[in-house]
Amino acid sequence: MLTRTILAYDLTGEATSLAYINLVVAIPMIFASLLGGAITDRVERRQLVIIGQCLILANEVFILGLLLSDQLQFWHMLCTAFIAGCAFPFIMPARMAITVTVVGPDRLQSAMAFSSAVMNLSRVLGPAMMGLIIAQFSFVGAYILSICMYCIAIACMFRVNRSRSADSGEPKKHLFADIALGFSYIKNNRPVLICLMFGLLPMFVAMPFQNILVVLAEQAWGVGESGVGTLMAIGGIGGVLGSIWIVRRGDTPHRLHLMLGSTAAFGFFLAIFVYTSNFYLALIPLLLANMCASAGQTVNNAAVQILVDDSVRGRMSSFMMLSFALTPIGVFPMAMATDRFGASISIFGACIILVICVTLFYFLSSTLRQLDGSVGDALLKAKEKAQDKLKKKSDGEEELQPA
Repeated sequence: MLTRTILAYDLTGEATSLAYINLVVAIPMIFASLLGGAITDRVERRQLVIIGQCLILANEVFILGLLLSDQLQFWHMLCTAFIAGCAFPFIMPARMAITVTVVGPDRLQSAMAFSSAVMNLSRVLGPAMMGLIIAQFSFVGAYILSICMYCIAIACMFRVNRSRSADSGEPKKHLFADIALGFSYIKNNRPVLICLMFGLLPMFVAMPFQNILVVLAEQAWGVGESGVGTLMAIGGIGGVLGSIWIVRRGDTPHRLHLMLGSTAAFGFFLAIFVYTSNFYLALIPLLLANMCASAGQTVNNAAVQILVDDSVRGRMSSFMMLSFALTPIGVFPMAMATDRFGASISIFGACIILVICVTLFYFLSSTLRQLDGSVGDALLKAKEKAQDKLKKKSDGEEELQPA
């Protein structure tokens, strides 16, 4: 992602080019995410992840070929970004659903925290390596490394056990009927709806700052690609620390205050970050901001996965994908504000809006205030289902034994 962002800015020299790149990623993610979730609940999930990763790998190879032939243009970046946006809605819901199947609901929050830690660790190592490689060996070296990483990821997926959705007992419906059922499920399950809406909030309002870091780094501190890589790496370290914090806390029943406090603190520390004049001192609030963002999103995502039935888990994961889709869309107004007022002012304004929205969410939504009780009831129901399943399996084995 860092390589694509720096390359787009290098080709055009305009902040709005970053917005266009992210917009063409977001459009297919919005429309294909619902389809991807419904398909996840129908097919073998591991295979879906592998196919999606192969598609993105082909994308990277295509860009590398254009770089080597010195024919890369901005519209090529837009086309490949669109293809990547088509692949993500199938990869992410399948991967989330596989995680729940492997670990079970009791350990889900800790498992998702571990998963988040791994993703954020890649944000630490990735930007550091990419920034250094771009500075030393140009974009060609960065894309060669990216291709190697995707090949390793695909090979690792072949070692994951196959995973399918649990049978709900209902007859199979048309694909679009399954999508409609997903909307109906959310409509009739208010805690899930509120969690999904709250999860979208920071991703749309403030998280787009990551795509403006290229501009902010130049305007605020005058650092180049290596400086952007440092900022991205520190953000990744913060994400890892936030995930470790959630793991150490365990599957706490006090999810609401943890989620609300972490999200508000994300906006607070991010506002301090953009107005810290010294580059190295600015890394401290950036670290804390990403730590809080990671913690809040992990708790929110785990709550959603606990609240939903396995038969619709892929579709619910696809709705969670909308948070990733709204981040690129949120880049657009932030990028336009950056071109007009500067990166610091645009990001600071987003932080103020985020904190206000979190406060309003808490006071206006009684369902959100009762989240801990809703998740507790869902966990109890999941345990009862698991016990019934084990009992039926045990009874069946006893019947098969000879008298």
